[in-house]
Amino acid sequence: MRIAIDAMGGDLGSKLPVRGAIAALKERQDLEVVLLGPEDLLAQQVSEIIGTGDRVRSRLFVEHAAEVVGMAESPVDAVRKKKNSTIMVGFELVREKKADAVISAGNSGATMAAAIRKLGRLQGVSRPGIASFFPTLKKPVMIMDIGANVDCRPQHLLQFAIMASSCASLLHGLDQPRVGLLSIGEEASKGNTLVKETHELLSASTLNFIGNVEGRDVYKGDVDVIICDGCVGNISLKISEGLADAAMQMLKAEILQTWRAKIGYLLIKNAFARFRQRVDYAEYGGAPLLGIKGTGIICHGTSNAVALQNAVFVAADMVSHKVNDGITRALADYNA
Repeated sequence: MRIAIDAMGGDLGSKLPVRGAIAALKERQDLEVVLLGPEDLLAQQVSEIIGTGDRVRSRLFVEHAAEVVGMAESPVDAVRKKKNSTIMVGFELVREKKADAVISAGNSGATMAAAIRKLGRLQGVSRPGIASFFPTLKKPVMIMDIGANVDCRPQHLLQFAIMASSCASLLHGLDQPRVGLLSIGEEASKGNTLVKETHELLSASTLNFIGNVEGRDVYKGDVDVIICDGCVGNISLKISEGLADAAMQMLKAEILQTWRAKIGYLLIKNAFARFRQRVDYAEYGGAPLLGIKGTGIICHGTSNAVALQNAVFVAADMVSHKVNDGITRALADYNA
């Protein structure tokens, strides 16, 4: 299995994607990785990090791409004008079956636009969306959409539910994943027009729809999939990331206040480290782009090497579990 990584898209430079790719190759022998970016630069960085004699070298490749899409660029303009950008080259490799998936920590809108332009949508999909895993008290919950579609209609949210439910079922081995609709109250009458009309569609579907869920219920782990539009989803994601970072800083500040707290920390530091790992977005790799004729993973712009390594594993799992085939079947069954 060959995974392509946009080595130039993130905020922290190309060395982190290179390190993440090498770490993934060392852990899994069934993978190959293609680094996308300036050939000379990436070849030099690979040599600096692993040298010439490392065994993973035979499974690590570089595909030259001279252009990079900036975070502030218009996705439509970038796709039209930058034909040789890393993200366009990556999805072209997938289209030509020279790679099985693409990972990028760059401009998410451009990643979506490039995927649609190069690969197209799965049959029956009106709008592809981005799904992300959130930590909970029990097991990760998949939330969709987290930013690809800020203005949605009820039919779009229904398709998000079908796609996310199928993906969660295949990746996590769930039979009939429990699907919830993010709203301001549990009652079917609560929420705006979009939520109420979507509730009717989900209730009439064959999905295992359990009704509305409130924001405070997201982290309980009582549902497997939560559906919302991209505006609400992205705000939820950013609040969650900010809260996790703030909580860690608050705890650290309190620990440093007194010598008793410092001693107590020594006794619980292992538990503290495990908690930090559970809420660290890097542990979840990246967010699958669902609804395209291929596999794309969108990562946080500040993804470190661990996050990119785990994104490779997420992409490989998407491919090996044939998530797109499952989504296509699920949409066909619903339409039938």
